[in-house]
Amino acid sequence: MIKVFDHVYILASIAFTVYSQLIMRWQVSAAGDLPSDFLGKARFVGILLVNPWVLSGIFSTLLAGVSWMLAMTRFEVSYAYPFVGLSFILVMVLSGLIFGESIGAYKIVGTILVVAGVIVAGLEKVT
Repeated sequence: MIKVFDHVYILASIAFTVYSQLIMRWQVSAAGDLPSDFLGKARFVGILLVNPWVLSGIFSTLLAGVSWMLAMTRFEVSYAYPFVGLSFILVMVLSGLIFGESIGAYKIVGTILVVAGVIVAGLEKVT
């Protein structure tokens, strides 16, 4: 029997994923344009890899993976995986709010379809 608390593993995986994506976007944007030459690209990536914010994003990705492993001990992947779609929604909305990225009609319609899919996929366990 699935308990409500077990969903915390899925939610943690989503939260860590969203944090990681937003941090990476923020820090990569702050680092400037990617150089065209190989050594410039290597230096660019090297600088990012020692950035504490980027390291926190990498660690957050690791925690998302651990949370997902824990979720897999409680749920079938066919039930849990649609919830991952919530991370797409959160990243899209937050990137619009935080970074001023555009959110057009197609993105809104796609988001509605993702939400509908998560709801429909989740109904199987309820019924």
